Amino acid sequence: MEAVAEGLWGLADYHEKKGEIGKTVKCLEAICQSHASFLPIVEVKTRLRLATLLLRHSHNVNHAKSHLERSQLLLNSIPSCFDLKYRTYSLLSQCYHLVGAIPPQKQILYKALHLTSAAAPDVSAKLWCCNFNSQLANALIIEGDYQNSISTLESGYAIATQICYPELQMFFVASILHVRLLMQWDDQTANEVELALQRCDQVWETMPSDRRADCLGLLFYNELLHIFYRLRVSDYKNAVKHVDKLDAAMKQDSKNVHQQTSTGNDSLEPTYFGNVQRALKDKLFLAPPPINGEWLPKSAVYALVDLMVIIFGRPKGNFKECDKRIQSGIHIIKEELVKLGITDDVREVDLKHSAIWMAGVYLMLLMQFLENKVAVELTRSEFLQAQEALVQMKNWFIHFPTILQACESIFEMLRGQYSHSVGCYNEAAYHYVEAAKITESKSMQIMCQAYAAISYFCVGDAESSSQALDLIGPVYRVKDSFVGVREEASILFAYGLLLMKQQDLQEARNRLAKGLQLAHVQMGNLQLVSQYLTILGNLALVLHDTGQAREILRSSLTLAKKLGDIPTQIWVLSVLTGLFQQLGERGNEMENDEYRRKKIDDLQSKLADARSSIYHIELIDKVKLQVQQYHEIDMKRTMAGESMRVNLDIPESVGLSTPMPVQSSSRLLDLDTGRRGKRKL
Repeated sequence: MEAVAEGLWGLADYHEKKGEIGKTVKCLEAICQSHASFLPIVEVKTRLRLATLLLRHSHNVNHAKSHLERSQLLLNSIPSCFDLKYRTYSLLSQCYHLVGAIPPQKQILYKALHLTSAAAPDVSAKLWCCNFNSQLANALIIEGDYQNSISTLESGYAIATQICYPELQMFFVASILHVRLLMQWDDQTANEVELALQRCDQVWETMPSDRRADCLGLLFYNELLHIFYRLRVSDYKNAVKHVDKLDAAMKQDSKNVHQQTSTGNDSLEPTYFGNVQRALKDKLFLAPPPINGEWLPKSAVYALVDLMVIIFGRPKGNFKECDKRIQSGIHIIKEELVKLGITDDVREVDLKHSAIWMAGVYLMLLMQFLENKVAVELTRSEFLQAQEALVQMKNWFIHFPTILQACESIFEMLRGQYSHSVGCYNEAAYHYVEAAKITESKSMQIMCQAYAAISYFCVGDAESSSQALDLIGPVYRVKDSFVGVREEASILFAYGLLLMKQQDLQEARNRLAKGLQLAHVQMGNLQLVSQYLTILGNLALVLHDTGQAREILRSSLTLAKKLGDIPTQIWVLSVLTGLFQQLGERGNEMENDEYRRKKIDDLQSKLADARSSIYHIELIDKVKLQVQQYHEIDMKRTMAGESMRVNLDIPESVGLSTPMPVQSSSRLLDLDTGRRGKRKL
């Protein structure tokens, strides 16, 4: 009967090469369904291959799982065949992961680890032990058991160290940093995060340069984690070098891939890689076999790099480059969503369980691109384009309210920014306050309270000023205990306005000067610098320091022109008019006022277009967005243990790699599927 099996395997190979997956499956099922008896090992290999085909070319995870469970039972009666057992356990673990069955996944992984400890202590067994430790860490993360996840990753690192495998060592220390930085970090664990970061640097530097060059996936993983850390500690200057390094690596890889494709070297991955058939050029592996898994697909990683370029370029006014990256990123993400079956009419409840995680990655990235588009367009007073992006965000949120739950506060905050930009200050304050209520992020709450206070100040009446004081006073008093640079700069701006309202001009000047230093030196945010300069110039004029007022206001106007920030330009020009009046410079006053009126006309034209849009009232209306929350069991299980938070400057799109099998000389190759695990976006 072995000859029959060989023949059917060969025929299956023939059909698979022709892309005839249905016929391939029938050839293999003929062995499993035969009334004749085959050796157990023949049936095991056949079922492993069937499971892989089902996972790669269909959504029938349960059918694949049944084949693997049957293989496991058959292997129990075979004393050796460690390699087949390892591959069966690994693939079955991933099937349990795909259906959200974490307890049985952990059970099979503990069994697999026990098997590696009982086998001969050769390199192959240790590599598989690394595989199983990585998958187990992933499962523990999904359950929110971060400490045991880190212990499991440490075990993997120890084994990688025993076999002197620096790539695997780097994989495990980066994964540990990942957990500590993006899932576990608080005031008590900040030191552990710093130590994990230093450890990554040490291991990476010990790798020979030629081997580092072959670890593109690890390069992106490590550098992005470093960027996220620098953003968390408001070290923007040191983050930029990591962004530049990633951008250069991305461009070089795109160039290399284009050259390979043009020369016809576009080979498809072997069966054992991944559950989506993609060319090897489209993958960013984190570790060598039998890990091999990706953190995220290359398209998502590259979109994330584009997002980092936008986040650091937008405050500097590099809008042309931001526009290009936003357009490119959104295009890539929408293409990937279509591949996942997500079109305009698809809703959250329509998603298959195995697609929920990856859909969440791309949807969260999409929302952050749209968020940055709104910010760019509002800075340039392009209100119609900002409306369009906001409406897109609203529609995506309505369709995927559970996956995008963290975006609700972001959307409310952006409604506030839109309302403020078009002069609807009461509405702006309402949306900022609502956003602060919704979010669990302390940083977001502080920012929204500061924004709301500024909007209340702009309303101008006594009641609104009192409301602003109620918002900003308590936050300012405790700001040193928990806020970062970004939050402190916003608080100081609002508090400076408050002090000016209270006629405490010198203290206001001191606070605003400190905020300006933060905005300029540590943040490099030109728009915020321009606004700080304008208010300081106005303050200098009130204090009759006309020389300093002139110098400050000219600098502010230059920055506002660079940014295309019409409202700030008008603000500066208005203060300059007062300055020229005070100095008796009639010619400068008339010239300045003529330019100011021209800018006011430009702004009024844009505002008229915005207010005539069908979306305007909907966006500013003091009504919270109402959506139907879907609480299906599968959706809850997929999101279990997650804290779906979004930081305004830190896109938290992360997920530990799920391992894959080692390459084999067997006809069936290594029958495994690669999936990313836990994510916190």
